[in-house]
Amino acid sequence: MLSTNLKYLRKQSNLTQVQLAEKLEIKRSLIGAYEEGRAEPKLATLMKMAQVFKLSVDELINPDLPNLSKAAGTSRQPNVKVLSITVDSQNRENIELVPYKASAGYLNGYADPEFMEELPKFRLPMIQSPGTYRAFEIKGDSMLPIPSGTVIVGRYVENWQEIKDGTPCIVVSLQEGIVFKRIYHQQKQTALRLHSDNPIYEPYEVPLEDVVELWEAKAYISTSFPMAEISLDKLTSLVLDLQQEVKKLKTSK
Repeated sequence: MLSTNLKYLRKQSNLTQVQLAEKLEIKRSLIGAYEEGRAEPKLATLMKMAQVFKLSVDELINPDLPNLSKAAGTSRQPNVKVLSITVDSQNRENIELVPYKASAGYLNGYADPEFMEELPKFRLPMIQSPGTYRAFEIKGDSMLPIPSGTVIVGRYVENWQEIKDGTPCIVVSLQEGIVFKRIYHQQKQTALRLHSDNPIYEPYEVPLEDVVELWEAKAYISTSFPMAEISLDKLTSLVLDLQQEVKKLKTSK
């Protein structure tokens, strides 16, 4: 049904084949081949199509898409959807762990049940609130004092507009991959502005059409314990106290 749906969506969006090809960064001839059913797009292209039309991949290939679109109207909220989850033997949703080494594969396989099945899984009894959760290993020092190698547990966000400015989130996008940042969107409705907690990193923007998934950070797991912060005055006081103790020991001999 992709060929029929693609042609329908393109016309509903008032796009020519050339314009759609530019958005997808592919040749115009491929659009014609997809619409005529002579070729099938790669997963990465399929995902990009879904983002352009603000649909999930499941919706994109739904045989009833034209009827559903007419029933729902033309206005849609620009949000993202989880396409694949795993459950345990009691039919409870797992928390899948995306190790840093699997980050690149996640962008291509997050909609693939087989890929999700291969990821490590666990549960956290202390997380009782409803929702879908996923864990991502982060790298780098942009969110210090949370160190590199920390695992961020996030709750899936269906509507990015519900997130308050300054909320730490895992952002999965076609442009930046998987990043952990604080997001801001009140001033702009076409992009998310991503801020690091480490001030040496400048904020930057990611277009909403490039956002694949958004996960609100709810917990983190780390094997590195933070160092206690000691001010210069406190350190000076400790040194003076130590000197006094040394003097007392000398005079008592």
